[in-house]
Amino acid sequence: MALYAIHCLDKPASLDLRMATREAHLAYMRGFAGRMKLAGPMLDEDGQMCGSILLLEAETLEEAQTFSANDPYALAGLFQAVEIRQFKVTLGALA
Repeated sequence: MALYAIHCLDKPASLDLRMATREAHLAYMRGFAGRMKLAGPMLDEDGQMCGSILLLEAETLEEAQTFSANDPYALAGLFQAVEIRQFKVTLGALA
């Protein structure tokens, strides 16, 4: 298993879509609770949610991509951009 950092940036002016899809997104995330090492929204300068950062344990990049593509937020078209990279912890609670 490897860690993958998933960085998702919401489309502009999409907070209503995020909120309408939030419960489905959270239910989906709970299904991966054992493999999710960190997850939460990014906030803009006004403190409003504007994206997501996740650290997912997965076998391959393709598995992380599939996980991300099936997120209800992604299926609803919330994201402007998604970047997924393998991640190596060197400091902090996960080290």
